[in-house]
Amino acid sequence: MEELLLDILSRLRTMPGSDALPSVEVERIVRAHNRGIRDNAHHLSKKRILPFYLHVRESDPDRWQAWGVDGALETRLLRTLRMKPRRTASGVATITVITRPHPCSSNCVYCPCDLRMPKSYLSNEPACQRAERNYFDPYLQVVARMRALSQMGHATDKVELIVLGGTWSDYPRAYQVWFVRELFRALNEWPDVQGAAHERYAHYRDCGLTHDGGSLTAFVADEQAKVDAGESTYNEAYRRLYGKSAPHRAAAAIMSATTGELEREQRRNETSAHRVVGLVIETRPDAVTPESLTLFRHLGCTKIQIGIQSTRQEILDANRRATTIAQIKRAFSLIRLYGFKIHSHLMLNLVGATPEEDKQDFATFVSDPGFLPDEIKLYPCALVSGTGLVHLHEQGLWRPYTEDELLDVLVADTMATPDYVRISRMIRDIGADDILVGNKKTNLRQMVEGRIVELGLAGKVRDVRFREINQDAVDLDSLVLGDFAYETSVSREHFLQWVTPEGRIAAFLRLSLPHWDALSSGSRNVDASELPTRPGDAMIREVHVYGIAAQLGHSDVAAQHQGLGRALVSRAKEIARDAGYVRLHVISSVGTREYYRHLGFGDDGLYQSVPLAAPETPSTLA
Repeated sequence: MEELLLDILSRLRTMPGSDALPSVEVERIVRAHNRGIRDNAHHLSKKRILPFYLHVRESDPDRWQAWGVDGALETRLLRTLRMKPRRTASGVATITVITRPHPCSSNCVYCPCDLRMPKSYLSNEPACQRAERNYFDPYLQVVARMRALSQMGHATDKVELIVLGGTWSDYPRAYQVWFVRELFRALNEWPDVQGAAHERYAHYRDCGLTHDGGSLTAFVADEQAKVDAGESTYNEAYRRLYGKSAPHRAAAAIMSATTGELEREQRRNETSAHRVVGLVIETRPDAVTPESLTLFRHLGCTKIQIGIQSTRQEILDANRRATTIAQIKRAFSLIRLYGFKIHSHLMLNLVGATPEEDKQDFATFVSDPGFLPDEIKLYPCALVSGTGLVHLHEQGLWRPYTEDELLDVLVADTMATPDYVRISRMIRDIGADDILVGNKKTNLRQMVEGRIVELGLAGKVRDVRFREINQDAVDLDSLVLGDFAYETSVSREHFLQWVTPEGRIAAFLRLSLPHWDALSSGSRNVDASELPTRPGDAMIREVHVYGIAAQLGHSDVAAQHQGLGRALVSRAKEIARDAGYVRLHVISSVGTREYYRHLGFGDDGLYQSVPLAAPETPSTLA
């Protein structure tokens, strides 16, 4: 392995500039070293080079120094060997964790009911498999992902945590606090986690739990058969399985924590080497209340994933989605006014829907002031065993769209997406074997983008994800600061964006200016008395600068270290001040508190804030 690594370093030294070695060149070098090795099990591979390099650098510094790798060469080596660079192309390493199985307050017809998982998730999904291998333990899940990301060459000093598992608020409060505390603790203790991880694994084994797939399938088999046949609900089967399971009750004994314990880990994380720069929680519109949002902020949450599925009440009812459009719009208003980013789920091809109606549904979602999300998971409904949709399909009451119908809808939706919205996904991570009928192609987004290019429409796409600079270098002199302003039912929003001449985004900021006059008069679906802020307050809901995640405190050519975020915050202050607002809050994550303190923001309850000087000509806040 060392000879292979030294050959790659030698080749990099002969290349001009700061270029990485092309993948084809790396593969050629690897093949040359494997020549003559007959046993494939002993073949060298690209994915093993970087872990070897990092291990030697940490454990054998004399050997590492002999290689003569300076900072610039190491940067090029990491770019050459980094696996799956898209994982940190947004500038942040993302870690998804899954909560333990738990009853759900709803029973939608399309929702999977895998009793090994929290409702709506399947045991074959990659994140779910990782969670199950780690007993759904938050500490162990983070440790596993940190190890994998590090071995693939990704920087992990800035981490966004995504907590999935159905409706977060359905879980006991003590479990919620414990789960998040353990997420922070794992990052604070990384990489010195071996002892704690071993102890935690031993706890679950001592309780009598297993993570063996075959054993788990056998554990749920009888109850799963009843659910699949429609003879029992997920919740009923869950209570019979887990409520009577002594091992699960014993394991749960450690799953509680106090807010004081959580806050101690959060304070540690403010200056940790691996900071939480985003925490995402998943919930339902009818579970969104001022009380739940206040708890979310105490947990450190900055973004909420919320299942909408449709803007049409008749479609929600046909799919047994136990929520109303009024609840959805109130939830959106509350989430926005509390400062959270709104990451919504919208589904195509639901029971009762048609392709043309789905196009209109999306158009409504991004134009009706009561909705207007920041980010969307837009994916088609698929038929999965054990769901109520199976019987509707058998009766001819639901059919999947054809591929052309599906692409037509997704292309239309992409073209209707405004500047401030990011379509994050177009598929669920459901394996093809679990889908009875419906889209099974994992490259659906690429197919949509290919169709857009074929139609000559690529230059007109405004979707944020389509326009991200990702790993590209940024010419600062060419960037222009744009301001896309729009009205919601409770605020005026400003989407500030640094863009290239081609319209690609290098950085953006979301500024929210609440309509305080209307909120205070009670003429909106949220009253000012329900909010943690007060009249005259404005809110920065998100600041994001793109570029490959770079180590905190290290210089880098990527956009992240060029002051773009600072300039966006400065412009947000000007806009809010000139509009007559007197205080500017930011919904900072725990790991970015220090950054905002350097920008003059002080800790202020659920947020960080800075006073704004009075404008020369005060204007109305309505």
